[in-house]
Amino acid sequence: MDPMIRRGPALVLAAVLLAAACTPSAEPSGPAGSRSADPSTASSRTAPAESASPSPRPIVPARWSDCGGGFQCATIVVPRDHSGATGGTVNLALIRKPAPDRATRIGSLVVNPGGPGASGVEFVREGATAFPDELLDRFDLVGFDPRGVNASTGIRCIDNLDPRANLDPSPDDGAELLALLDDAESYAVECATRNADLLPHLSTDDVVEDLELIRASLGDDTLTYLGFSYGTLIGSLYADRYPERVRAMALDGALDPRHDLETVRAEQSVAFEAALGRFLADCAARTCAFDHGAGTAAAFDALMASIDADPLPTSRSFDRRLVGPGLAEFAVLAALYSQAYWRGLEFALAAAEQGDGALFILLADPFRGRKTNGSYSNQLDAYTAINCLDYPARTDPNAYTELATRLAATAPHFAGLVSYNDLACAYWPTPPTRTPGPVSANGAPPIVVVGTTGDPATPFAWAESLAGQLDSGVLVRNEGEGHTGFLSSVCVYDLIAEYLVSGDPPAAGTTCTF
Repeated sequence: MDPMIRRGPALVLAAVLLAAACTPSAEPSGPAGSRSADPSTASSRTAPAESASPSPRPIVPARWSDCGGGFQCATIVVPRDHSGATGGTVNLALIRKPAPDRATRIGSLVVNPGGPGASGVEFVREGATAFPDELLDRFDLVGFDPRGVNASTGIRCIDNLDPRANLDPSPDDGAELLALLDDAESYAVECATRNADLLPHLSTDDVVEDLELIRASLGDDTLTYLGFSYGTLIGSLYADRYPERVRAMALDGALDPRHDLETVRAEQSVAFEAALGRFLADCAARTCAFDHGAGTAAAFDALMASIDADPLPTSRSFDRRLVGPGLAEFAVLAALYSQAYWRGLEFALAAAEQGDGALFILLADPFRGRKTNGSYSNQLDAYTAINCLDYPARTDPNAYTELATRLAATAPHFAGLVSYNDLACAYWPTPPTRTPGPVSANGAPPIVVVGTTGDPATPFAWAESLAGQLDSGVLVRNEGEGHTGFLSSVCVYDLIAEYLVSGDPPAAGTTCTF
């Protein structure tokens, strides 16, 4: 659900970090932008919440050890089944970058990059230097791999995902549809066979309980949290369940916890369609590697149709994969997560016109969790397992074709890719455990919710909705392109840092502009 398909936030944050590192004009403290506050509204400045009473569960403090680069790592053990109905445990992998001055340290700042399936451990290790000094000086920056993910007790459904990339995610005929159905069913069966004990215990509700145990294991009376994309669902559900334990919480690229799965996909498809339209219009209006002027949109459609009919080879001598509609569509989708990738997409399209699909592979592989050595992380397996538990999904495979037909009117380029994204859930062996619904977090201190107006993966309306549901929600409108705002707008960057340190939220009606 990250939200889009596969690894949304982790990919986009890595993209923004890369863009910032390669852009000479980037300021060391963050990217450029501006903030304006609506003078007609004012926020109540609320102090951080009082310390909550101790957790009733026995808590074992995290035992940290040096793991290189100024980081410390730990593993904590938590119940596999928080209800206690069954036994067993799972391991949760943690990493932290300790605050340099323990005397001025506020506590821990726990971050989650999204997914589902993205690694918080990798996110902190690879991206800590992009965080503001105000946060790194005052907090231990802590990341964790949720249950099922990466270095925590994980799941693995299949080892080689390359054959799945050869399937057409937008089937044009009965044979292509049958291939998708057979793949989804066999994938679900293999997941159940290889992960029978863990599979029922991977929902976001389980992760919320893990987060409460992580907070206690860190020795913090209350939680300071920064969540991106799917990480906002973790955060909002935690705040709703443990409002008295929230010190400060910022949710960037918000999910609407009320939405069912079809609503999520329908609204995402429209948002991605709009983002593609903006990219193509931008390319048509300037000197662009994919240079077709007023005919850019038509040229894009012709190119994608030709790839659908005849997959492309690549110029990579060490990689003999062909680029068919699967890798091509994933590459386009991945590039729309961040405007920093638009230039890469235009060059990929230009190269594809010349018969070379190599740049499509460079865009699609990280999005799908494929490593340079050809192996895969388990992010797609975790992504699917978590979504199938978090959302009641249609069990009739025909419903996915019906959705694709309905969405084609408003999102012709993404209707199939989005609609069939959750097809494995139709065959999933474990019933869903979370019922989508509103949150209120009654009694929590101010919670800052950031929405970006051009976000294709978590549309701005979701942030508006979440901020309105939360009793203490404070909405920040970020005018811009791409998924999440913290690492692409200095305005969002600064106000979140100030809020997390002080506990004072930005003024109601605050708008950030690039």
